[in-house]
Amino acid sequence: MTEKTKTRLLLVDDDPTLRQTISLILEHGGFEVRCAENVNEAIKLIGSETFDVLVSDLHMPNNGDGLTVVSAMRHANPKAVTIIFSAHPEMKAAAAAILAQTDDVLVKPAAVGNLVALIRDKLKTGPALARILTSIATILEEETQATIEDWLARVKADRIVLSIDLNKAKRAAHLPQLFADLVFRLRNPLPLGSRAHISPAAAEHGLLRREQGYTAAMMVEESRMLQVSIFQTLENNLHRVNFSLVLKAVMAIADEVDSQLAQAMTAYVAESKIDAEPVLA
Repeated sequence: MTEKTKTRLLLVDDDPTLRQTISLILEHGGFEVRCAENVNEAIKLIGSETFDVLVSDLHMPNNGDGLTVVSAMRHANPKAVTIIFSAHPEMKAAAAAILAQTDDVLVKPAAVGNLVALIRDKLKTGPALARILTSIATILEEETQATIEDWLARVKADRIVLSIDLNKAKRAAHLPQLFADLVFRLRNPLPLGSRAHISPAAAEHGLLRREQGYTAAMMVEESRMLQVSIFQTLENNLHRVNFSLVLKAVMAIADEVDSQLAQAMTAYVAESKIDAEPVLA
């Protein structure tokens, strides 16, 4: 095998000793190896060079780092074989999400000895067919009602918020429009630092919550629980999303929900001030 025909492989691992060991094994197996010690280095190499294989650690130091690298490789080199290494054998909980985006998952260091044979086998069969990944906006659109039900369950467990006696329909009346605004925001992203869109529905919600007897603290707590429910929905659907887009989406979600809370609170406080003014004869 000449230098020109060697299979090009990108190895990503933040452990220098293991990275050197695996690199030597792979080079001895006939691969041309390029190394990166973190996600940023890996993405730079993926953007500037072409690779046939990716072998990446899963945790560097964050749990999803390896999947971010896999997503970048899938986008830049869709024909590349991608293999994830993990130091943790308890992979069952994350297996669906991981296998949705990579060709195989190995537990290190025990599997290192089989790595060369595995790569050769994967190269013969080719990478797994590209999975159909769903946008986070679509997931939230499809799971709106389920997320609202999750939120209602959290509210039901909060005795302070529950002290305001409302049926489910009235308590969650603002949420369909909020989710519609959120989906629109995700599909029409704003530049970082931009003000969120004005939502008349958010102001109306603030006025309604005041009429219903909510305190400002109750409104803040409901908003906090809503974010938890939204992120729970995303966690339940990790196997359907592109990991490289998750961080931006989470930032947009948090900003939109907080913005709508701020608009609701502004209307709430303004109405309170009007009511507090003395009545002139």
